[in-house]
Amino acid sequence: MPREIRYFFDNPVALQVREEGRVEGRIEERARLTLRILEWRDVPVCFALRERVLDCWDLDQLEVWARRALTVERAEDLFSG
Repeated sequence: MPREIRYFFDNPVALQVREEGRVEGRIEERARLTLRILEWRDVPVCFALRERVLDCWDLDQLEVWARRALTVERAEDLFSG
């Protein structure tokens, strides 16, 4: 690999951008997984609820919602408890 390319990939800014991209990817996937679980369980999800889940950028909160999605009777119950 040419020196210039190695420098780019080893640059602290490039490393930070890659890490931020990985974190964003995990967050987006967790939100989508939460909604898929509800879908697989045939739990109806309104537009506002779907948007609330997709707009969340707190990975810990999304983890809580994903776990709740396994057992809730109504999608709205993700947010209570």
